[in-house]
Amino acid sequence: MKIGLVCPYNIAKSGGVLEIVLATKAELINRGHDVKIITPLHREMADVDLPDVIFIGSSTDFRSPTHTSVQVSATSDSDKIEDMLAEEQFDILHFHEPWVPMISRQILLKSTSVNIATFHAQVPETIMSRSLAKAVTPYLKSVLKYLHELTAVSEAGAEYVTSLTDEPVTIIPNGIDLTKFKWNTHHRTNGRTILYVGRLERRKGVKYLLMAFQFLLQEEPEAKLIIAGDGPDREKLELLAEDLKLTNVSFLGYISDDLKLDLLSEADLFCSPAIFGESFGIVLLEAMAVGTVVVAGNNSGYSGLMQDVGALSLVNPQDTVEFARRLRILLTEEPLRALWRDWAKDYVQQFSYPKIVDQYEELYVEALKRHGHQ
Repeated sequence: MKIGLVCPYNIAKSGGVLEIVLATKAELINRGHDVKIITPLHREMADVDLPDVIFIGSSTDFRSPTHTSVQVSATSDSDKIEDMLAEEQFDILHFHEPWVPMISRQILLKSTSVNIATFHAQVPETIMSRSLAKAVTPYLKSVLKYLHELTAVSEAGAEYVTSLTDEPVTIIPNGIDLTKFKWNTHHRTNGRTILYVGRLERRKGVKYLLMAFQFLLQEEPEAKLIIAGDGPDREKLELLAEDLKLTNVSFLGYISDDLKLDLLSEADLFCSPAIFGESFGIVLLEAMAVGTVVVAGNNSGYSGLMQDVGALSLVNPQDTVEFARRLRILLTEEPLRALWRDWAKDYVQQFSYPKIVDQYEELYVEALKRHGHQ
């Protein structure tokens, strides 16, 4: 098959959606398919020539009311889109986050391919205030009529689009590279290091982690907390740590993917206390893939991922006493930690990229049959 993967985000920056697009492309190519990524050229990037990447128009950063950076297409070239589609003759065009203006709609208007969408984000919570949602909803409705198949990474990710259409939405979860995130058989016991990795913004709930950590120290004075990542709330969080007299908290700022992997493997507990706006939880998969026990906020995305024994990880981050208790139990109770790790080692296997691409490949084939393309 000839497949085009449309991604609205800056291909020069790491991110969950981009990682999935790149991994899907690599796996599909390994299976003999002809695959290209179609994306805007970010205004901060000079002209570049990347293999199997087609740049259409340009994009710029937009900062939402929740302080999440989103990229939107700023310019486009209708003739270039027509020429590109005529030259490439894609069987499948797979649009990731088609609600992000404007590249997906611009291509869909001229596409004669089978058009498939994947919704990753829990759109209204993650990106928009209610007023912005009112503006984006009509735009997305105008996009939906051009799409033949709809997918989402989770029920939480599908919630917004299902409110706008009666068409079925296929759930195909996010994946993980299990050759990169390898099981750590040498996890030490009696360690007390807690790790957070992510953006430092309100919805991530890091202030509640700091407050719970203060309670935890009353019973586990040797515990350490490492906070890796940057964002608009970093200074406020550092000041909060000072106000709470937390001397054993380290703020590392932005870290590389290699350092993230090292920290995940070395930590005794990984904590992601997001209070809303999570549709899935790739970082939770990364932690469980290396065997690091997780405590996570009980938002809808994380709750959908952490099933069965994994539900032990879920807690309301705003309940400081219970949050601290859950941190202590999953940090110190070795039989419970062993039970959790046994569950995680088996559970995470279903999210390997080859198994996820199996599902997309099957959908592509069925979509071609259903919609009259050979």
